[in-house]
Amino acid sequence: MKHSSAARGTLAGALPLVIVLTVVWGTNWVLFPLAVREVSVWTFRAVCLLGSGLLLLAAARARGMSLHIPAPQRKPLVLAALAYLVIWNVGSTYAAVLIPSGQAAVLGFTMPLWATLISWLLLGEKPSVRLVCSVVLASGGVALLAFAARHSYASAPLGFVLGLSAGIGWACGTLILKRAGLTVAPIVSTGWQLVIAGSPILIVAMATGTREAFVPSLTSLIVIAYITIVPMALGNIAWFSIVDMLPAPVSGLSTVMVPMVAMVTGAVVRAEPLGPIQLGAMACCGASLLLVLLKPRRSSAAGP
Repeated sequence: MKHSSAARGTLAGALPLVIVLTVVWGTNWVLFPLAVREVSVWTFRAVCLLGSGLLLLAAARARGMSLHIPAPQRKPLVLAALAYLVIWNVGSTYAAVLIPSGQAAVLGFTMPLWATLISWLLLGEKPSVRLVCSVVLASGGVALLAFAARHSYASAPLGFVLGLSAGIGWACGTLILKRAGLTVAPIVSTGWQLVIAGSPILIVAMATGTREAFVPSLTSLIVIAYITIVPMALGNIAWFSIVDMLPAPVSGLSTVMVPMVAMVTGAVVRAEPLGPIQLGAMACCGASLLLVLLKPRRSSAAGP
């Protein structure tokens, strides 16, 4: 099944969300090492997921919206939350600690490649030529960055594995959600998914954490609060709205510039590498995004 004209028809409406998501998520990665400097990855993610989820549900309720999820949609909602939010949040955070944050972002954002492959090989959704070319360009950019970071991966192979696992989990969760046909508002479905995903992570955090009372520093609290409210709550609303508007492979490609922003942020804040290879990768990913964003001109008499 081709996603060309229908996808491009809604991309204009999705573009503001894509820009917001790129900035919010791209500048988020450099904060991960600060967020887990005094607390464990599990505690950090439990606070972020549950805090942002409850915040969104409370906001929806305050606006008079129903928090009810129809029974047929509950199972895919839970599966999508576990595949995307649990695997993604734990895997990506550990990867950002083990290897440079920009490189971890690149691995996680291989999601469009996995979404396209899974859609094609397992779901029988044949991609359009335009989408294939876009994925190839994005993959080329990722390959360039992976080559530049080969020494980091060699010294921390677990970071490489966790980064890729995060991207695969994200792709699986997106495809599950896309096929679920949710009828509830994005703020409600996003809030429930965050709470669902945060629950098992909280259990692990409580089982592995210390029993001593501990208050993190003000810096840690500010960083965790910011990540909870902006990238997790607002960012995920933007993301799930994009998923609702676009086919899964195309929605995945809408995020290809996020790791590029992460690379620049990492270079500015943490002096992470940013040279010709990284700039070439950015060009590839930018071209990939433009390929699905720009609608080719056709005459009104032209056929489909």
